[in-house]
Amino acid sequence: MPALIRIPSVLLLSLACSQVLAAAPTKAPVRAPASEQLALEPVLAGEFALQAGKLADAAHAYLQAAEQTDGDAGLAERATRIAMLANDDASAAKGLALWEKRAPSSLSMRSAAGALAMRQGNVKAARTELQALLADPDERGWKFALAALIGGGRDPAVPAQVLGELVDANAIPPKIEAWQEFGRLALRMDKPELARRMIDEVVKRFPDEPRVALLRASQLQQAGQTAQALALLQGGEPKTRQDPELRNAVAIAYDSLGQPAAAERVLAVGPQDVQTWGMRASLLAKQGDTAALSGLYNELSRQAAKPDPAQRLLLGKIAEYLKRYPEAVNWYHSVPGGDELSEARLRAANAQGLAGRQSLALDEVHAIQSDATVDDDVRRDAYLLEAELRQRADDLTGELEALARGLAAYPDANALLYARALAWERRDDIPRAEADLRKVLVTEPENVAALNALGYTLADRTRRYQEALELIDRARVADPDNPAIVDSYGWVLYRLGRNEEALVQLRRAWTLSRDAEIAAHVGEVLWVLGKHDEARHFLDEAAKIDPENRALQRAREKFNP
Repeated sequence: MPALIRIPSVLLLSLACSQVLAAAPTKAPVRAPASEQLALEPVLAGEFALQAGKLADAAHAYLQAAEQTDGDAGLAERATRIAMLANDDASAAKGLALWEKRAPSSLSMRSAAGALAMRQGNVKAARTELQALLADPDERGWKFALAALIGGGRDPAVPAQVLGELVDANAIPPKIEAWQEFGRLALRMDKPELARRMIDEVVKRFPDEPRVALLRASQLQQAGQTAQALALLQGGEPKTRQDPELRNAVAIAYDSLGQPAAAERVLAVGPQDVQTWGMRASLLAKQGDTAALSGLYNELSRQAAKPDPAQRLLLGKIAEYLKRYPEAVNWYHSVPGGDELSEARLRAANAQGLAGRQSLALDEVHAIQSDATVDDDVRRDAYLLEAELRQRADDLTGELEALARGLAAYPDANALLYARALAWERRDDIPRAEADLRKVLVTEPENVAALNALGYTLADRTRRYQEALELIDRARVADPDNPAIVDSYGWVLYRLGRNEEALVQLRRAWTLSRDAEIAAHVGEVLWVLGKHDEARHFLDEAAKIDPENRALQRAREKFNP
């Protein structure tokens, strides 16, 4: 769902005044305060500039509006944040000064002040601001300090330095949750020494807390000490038998170490429910242990006398993974009702297709499409599924026809337009892909997925880089910390030849999400900058996550690292 653009209070007040003017007697006109009348024009200019993806113009207009309006902290905040996205530190500082004057105790304002100080390389000011946040009596203070460290700093070394100094100053509050999150951030910063220091401090402060071992294991893994990390997890296994939440966390830690078998072993001990069975099945599938997965499937099948919808849905999924497609269909068809029924019907149709029974698969999706008793979202998804079924059968014409019929039934279903845009892109028909994405943006101007997809497509498949940048900037306004959007922003900067700036953004995206495509992009930019050893490291990381990733393959073909 797209993020909503908040209308500043000055605009709401001005609109309200317009309504009063329309209803008031002509001999006694009601006028908005002069400051609000002055501010309306730049607010509208700022909104129009945002819609056009012109962040610099929007930052200037919103700052002007904030300066012309007394007491509107929300408008000052918006001016500050847009200026920071536009990399206009001077305007951001002016907006922040207004924001601080109007809301001096705001945690958000103080977090933004810390982030801006880091962007400017002012470590002392950033540390002072974040240290005050961490000491704030409001329990949320540490979370705002954490957000500043994640979002602040053009140079990744600056937030890392600030975090290190906060640890030295004993500023992080004595809460395991806070230390866990700051520790995880240190790990994501790729600063092994800082991570080691933080983990040592956590162990010292919370020696009897079992969750600390998980953080230590992550640090050891990052340091290449996998054997020690595994030994640490094994030592904590007895405690998981009395704590299902800890059991799940240990299983996830094992999985992150590339040990799905150990993760499944931990989950198999103790009380079992549909969620636990599902996690175990997923882990067994991940390691390709079809024998063990078949054993779990047979065990659950014997317990399925009771018509539990969730359990039968899970059995269908396991059968589907085991490529026992007719059995999967039977399990899906046996789901008696409940919230699982609609998903079961869609999955049954998909399993029919996987079983090579395309005509039955299409019959089932057509039945869902014409069933007026099911939710419109499910009927819409049936058109998406039909398109997928036809794509898998190399019926490319049928794929587009299914999406066209779906759009005839649901002309406002942007999911269908988005799917058709991707279908056009796979056919290298970029003009039609662009047309469908723009149709999405007509009805949902702030649809983040469409803005990002169109911006990235133009950056990656055309030379319309400035237009791509404007679209991605609009997505950044709506969701500035979305790793996919930060990655797109870095990529379009790279295509514009702004390699150093691109690297900063791509490194930030990698800090936010360990994704193969992001790693491949970081690797490519590093290679172009002549940092070949580090580039190989990131390309290797991408290969570990997804060796078939298209961005990785393109980088290797281009540079032969």
